[in-house]
Amino acid sequence: MALAVGQIVDGVVTNILKFGAFVNLPEGKSGLVHISEVSDSYVENINDFLKKGQEVKVKVLSIDEKGKIDLSMKQAQKKSTKPAEFEKSKRDDDASFEDKLSKFLKDSNEKFEQARSRENSKMAGQRRNK
Repeated sequence: MALAVGQIVDGVVTNILKFGAFVNLPEGKSGLVHISEVSDSYVENINDFLKKGQEVKVKVLSIDEKGKIDLSMKQAQKKSTKPAEFEKSKRDDDASFEDKLSKFLKDSNEKFEQARSRENSKMAGQRRNK
């Protein structure tokens, strides 16, 4: 089976350099995972993320006419299509107007009471100091 762009395959890290890691792929081919394609988080030192001989899952980003293969580890990982914040806001969107208004008033009253309590304790402290 020939490699194709967009395909996700398993490979083994064979060499690690400052700018990326070489990965052996099926059919004896080899590709490069650039340091920017190792993780979603910032990678300062690639050795913190990869070790020689480590098995990795990679996505084929491109194959040029010379056979050079660019790979990505971060794009090969399954991502949630809906982040948690989106899910929370979606649940809020499903609530009725009355429910949203009730929640808003409750939150607003709590914040108002907290502010009033802080102000009262400041005033009491000023009265004691006189």
